Amino acid sequence: MSAAYASHPVIQLAASSSTAEHRPLIITLFAVFVAATLGITVWAGRQTKSASDFYAGGRQFTAFQNGLAVSGDYMSAASFLGIAGAIALFGYDGFLYSIGFLVAWLVALLLVAEPLRNSGRYTMGDVLAYRMRQRPVRTAAGVSTIVVSIFYLLAQMAGAGVLVSLLLGITSDAGKILIVALVGVLMIVYVTIGGMKGTTWVQMVKAVLLIAGALLMTLMVLWKFDFNVSDLLGTAAEKSGHGAAFLEPGLKYGATDVSKLDFISLGIALVLGTAGLPHILIRFYTVPTAKAARKSVNWAIGIIGAFYLMTIALGFGAAALIGPEEIKAKNPAGNAAAPQLAEYLGGVGTTGGAIMLAVISAVAFATILAVVAGLTLASSSSFAHDIYANVIRKGKATEKEEMSAARWATVAIGVVSIALGAMARDLNVAGLVALAFAVAASANLPTILYSLFWKRFTTQGALWSIYGGLASSVVLVLFSPVVSGKASSMFPDVDFAWFPLENPGLISIPLGFLLGWVGSVLSKEEPDKGKYAELEVKSLTGTGAH
Repeated sequence: MSAAYASHPVIQLAASSSTAEHRPLIITLFAVFVAATLGITVWAGRQTKSASDFYAGGRQFTAFQNGLAVSGDYMSAASFLGIAGAIALFGYDGFLYSIGFLVAWLVALLLVAEPLRNSGRYTMGDVLAYRMRQRPVRTAAGVSTIVVSIFYLLAQMAGAGVLVSLLLGITSDAGKILIVALVGVLMIVYVTIGGMKGTTWVQMVKAVLLIAGALLMTLMVLWKFDFNVSDLLGTAAEKSGHGAAFLEPGLKYGATDVSKLDFISLGIALVLGTAGLPHILIRFYTVPTAKAARKSVNWAIGIIGAFYLMTIALGFGAAALIGPEEIKAKNPAGNAAAPQLAEYLGGVGTTGGAIMLAVISAVAFATILAVVAGLTLASSSSFAHDIYANVIRKGKATEKEEMSAARWATVAIGVVSIALGAMARDLNVAGLVALAFAVAASANLPTILYSLFWKRFTTQGALWSIYGGLASSVVLVLFSPVVSGKASSMFPDVDFAWFPLENPGLISIPLGFLLGWVGSVLSKEEPDKGKYAELEVKSLTGTGAH
């Protein structure tokens, strides 16, 4: 079937009717995937006995296993759905997300992975509290972790809403909100039952499935064009309606000075954000040694790099074979491009198309569930370990009480995520994740780097950096076009946007570093040079690491 033929309105109606005809098969395959991941979670949950098991999986995973799990954590709905949609709609500019997400791993590898694994126990707060006043710093670390995680959760919830709506043929807002709620409930079950062990095994399984699914789709797209990449790109450009501009920078970023600044802001956020993401940072604690942490990042870079190369074929393939108008008809932000492409490759209106749509959507849904479980685990762990055990109970909480607090925190964070995710259901998930990266890079990264590498860093500097970076990034997002003022905004009918950029990274990230420095310089607290020396030795050599 030619691309032009596929986009014909009569054919679309027939395809829609046939998809409805195959819906029982689609739902059955989808349910099998979800049941399998739940089974893994229950199995792992039976092995979760201690706080170390719940927070760090007992530190029993190998470098390769953790590399797979990190890849699973990282290749989220943004990677599979958002990037494919962004490339399908904006061509070259959409590929910026793939490049930024991949390059970010070099920052994590070179600056954070090994020192963090050596210096902490379960959370980012462990590292910060080593040489600072425990209670204020742990509180700040806990607050920051929860806020960043919730921003990231928004993207996953939005992606889940799109996927399941597409499969079930749900078009009403009430139906989509119900889907988001279902994802939230599953997320709570994953974390409360499985802890880190369950979450890690699910992430490993879904990473393999996602790579396999993306590879299959990539080969099928290339086969459609006789493995001629030039022909693929040329057809995509022609079908896009933008011609050669589709393959050049500037379609989304570059038309105005503001969009050029947005491009720079997005790039900074993507490259620096990974090293401050809580659900990625806690992954370094699941391996037995710092060497294994470093190796796991090397594995992750290889796996993720291969996947992001395949997003080129997925995005441009969707543009060439389906076309932007039909993609936007399903979801204005392009989040449905990958599932639509899967159905087209299997044969629109055929059993093969239904199976491809179901399998790829189920893999993407498993991706979302695994990522939201990792995010929820990171935030609930930080609340239980940093805020409840060390601030509220002043270090006197038992392991059982701490794990109970983590499970209750999981429920609370799940409820908040459901509420916010319902509002963000029509936004591009890659753009939402970029916001989480900006918040993480503004609040967490400056504090981590200063703690590890600057001996004059103080408690006041840490608090100014975390709260300042957090507040500035969140406020700028709230008053940006992402939330109001545009047809594609979260609230399109109102306009209270005064900050012109869609990503706050250009302003909030330097501000986070600056506030950390100013706060330390102006502080009357004398830095504990002995503690810094201990931390330096510990972070670089692993002496005394957990």
